[in-house]
Amino acid sequence: MNKSFRHIVAMTVSLFVALGSAAFAQSIDTKAPYAILIDAATGTVLFEKEANVPVPPASLSKLMTMEIVFNALQEGRLSMDDEFFVSENAWRTGGANSGGSTMFAELDSSISLENLIQGVIVQSGNDACIILAEGIAGSEQAFAVEMNRRAADLGLLDSYFINSTGLPDPDHLMSVRDLAFLARHIIATYPEFYKYYSQSEFTWNGIRQYNRNPLLRSVTGADGMKTGYTADAGYGLVGSAVRADLRLVVVVTGMDSRRDREEEARKLMEWGFRAFEQVTLFDAGAEVGTARVYGGEIWSVSLTGDGAVKILLPREVRRRLRAEVSYFGPLMPPIEAGDRVASLNVTTESGISLSVPLYAADDVAEGPLHRRAMDAVLNLMTRYIPW
Repeated sequence: MNKSFRHIVAMTVSLFVALGSAAFAQSIDTKAPYAILIDAATGTVLFEKEANVPVPPASLSKLMTMEIVFNALQEGRLSMDDEFFVSENAWRTGGANSGGSTMFAELDSSISLENLIQGVIVQSGNDACIILAEGIAGSEQAFAVEMNRRAADLGLLDSYFINSTGLPDPDHLMSVRDLAFLARHIIATYPEFYKYYSQSEFTWNGIRQYNRNPLLRSVTGADGMKTGYTADAGYGLVGSAVRADLRLVVVVTGMDSRRDREEEARKLMEWGFRAFEQVTLFDAGAEVGTARVYGGEIWSVSLTGDGAVKILLPREVRRRLRAEVSYFGPLMPPIEAGDRVASLNVTTESGISLSVPLYAADDVAEGPLHRRAMDAVLNLMTRYIPW
């Protein structure tokens, strides 16, 4: 088994971060029973409350429905001009007579994918979700299987889907952590489609409907994403906003009213922008550390980030950091510049942690025979040395 080698760089990191004036972390509370706030760039969790508990997500689970659509568009399996048929099942289960949110699709009509996307995102149409599910997978049940497969691929550990809409089912569940990281994934992976989440209104079948996300109107920089409600789930919201270079994602659910949902989401978002700042630990291209190479033409390879290495820190916290470069070794050639070979793990005294991938800065070819033999002996010896 390979040993995990670590190179400590705590002193290097501390040179880049000035000490603050206080030794305590800011805190906040919320009456939302389930909530999380994360930094979208790094995934750093700034606040969480019962974040891993699977709960009914209602229409928030439509983010997963859209992820499957966006993924198919990105891979060329769908195009925006594709037409989808409105079945009787979609019309009855999710249409105007169902009593839920709908885009008012007409029975036996065909609707383009682009219009259905707006029907789901802006109007939260249950009919639009079912139309897409049936058109992509043949049935909503088969589409739910794809949702679960895709969720597993994305590492959403506390999510399970029964349908494409979020309509009540005791087994249809998501945690707010999964919702936050799904939102982060969509924002980062599908920027060309994320724009629909800030669209203020959409008209279909002569009926104009407005985006239900209240943060678009009450939070500076807000540009997404989704609201949801059922009697079992309560009122929920996934929101995102960006100011300067900082983007935050907030999720609250289980609220008693629309007003509480908006107030708690806005409070957490504003606190995040006010209480934290993004600090650059290493500039783009700077050497973060080195990793030992065994059997290569050189003894070690320089490590850099994918651009600047940044961490989000509380503004009023003394910023004593511990940082560690870790990698599973020995690294073996050939290594190409840009290969992901290590991680920079940063922990603050307030408990905030961050792991940033590191990449080889240079190519490393296989070394001559005598170098490989010498490194093989060294590798054997290090297996018996305690680290």
